[in-house]
Amino acid sequence: MLKHFWGSLLFTAVCLALGGYYGWVLHGTIDGMLGILWICAVLAVLEVSLSFDNAAVNASILKDMDPVWQQRFLTWGIAIAVFGMRIVFPLVIVMVAAGIGPIEAIELALSKPAEYQRIVSDAHIGLMGFGGAFLGMVGLKFFFDSDKHLNWIDAIERPLARVADIEAISIGLVLAGTWATATMLSDADALTFIIAAIGGILTYLAVEIVNHVLEPPTPSTGDVAKAGFGAFLYLEVLDASFSFDGVIGAFALTNNLIIIAIGLGIGAMFVRSMTIFLVRQGTMSEYRYLEHGAFYAILALSVIMYINTFAHIPEVITGLIGAVLIGLAFWSSVRSNRADARNAQGEASA
Repeated sequence: MLKHFWGSLLFTAVCLALGGYYGWVLHGTIDGMLGILWICAVLAVLEVSLSFDNAAVNASILKDMDPVWQQRFLTWGIAIAVFGMRIVFPLVIVMVAAGIGPIEAIELALSKPAEYQRIVSDAHIGLMGFGGAFLGMVGLKFFFDSDKHLNWIDAIERPLARVADIEAISIGLVLAGTWATATMLSDADALTFIIAAIGGILTYLAVEIVNHVLEPPTPSTGDVAKAGFGAFLYLEVLDASFSFDGVIGAFALTNNLIIIAIGLGIGAMFVRSMTIFLVRQGTMSEYRYLEHGAFYAILALSVIMYINTFAHIPEVITGLIGAVLIGLAFWSSVRSNRADARNAQGEASA
């Protein structure tokens, strides 16, 4: 197992060294340095706990991808995840919201962190609307599938598969949830939320169109690369949606962009390592219900994002819900595997 995580451990050591140095420069005391290191560590744990279900979903998609595109996602993708979503994305929010350029946004983040935090936090409603709608569409697609024959919670999943051929049922459910959530908000916030949620739905549909156009019926070598690009794009948007909660939640601990980047960057690297481990070990195939648990966790996160627009749910609870759902799916898979082994032994002895 260690071979899958040594890169993340090395990255963690480098980041913590940088965090310690930054803490010393910032405060000039041992206590100040240790305080910065503690925040970096907590942010890393927060990111891992919030993104474990993300790793499971990534693995479920990556296992069917061309090996070349698998590697590209695990290399290019982590650069986008760490630097794009944890550093560039919050700066882009400030640039758009404040109408300033990139240099001014960086100066604002470093010299006026409280103002920077306020601007990013004000974008909370829109981010939750976009991320919640996109993840809702992703989760519902898995369960509204008429060709899906393996069910974990049969009482829930079998009826959903039966009505899967009804056109736009997933869009209807997400729009209904969007409308219900908007009624809990002020008029201005409701408008922002609805526009962002529609943007999330349209982004999901756009990615699906790209996948459909690029995915050939009988892939050749070149066609596989095109299909791989579609899946790569899908995974990047999925990663972005998962990271919204972590980026916003990080401001509960600190408004310092550098500390946030170090802590969440460490967490993102461990999520990458978990994804590699799940793919290389064949875990998603061996434990049959693990994928189901991951998509239940996606739907739970989607609902939590919607609720977070009018009632705060602590990030610890968010992470625990995903971990519990995946843990239960893993336990059910182990029980099923043992039952299959016993039945096979019984048939052999008979």
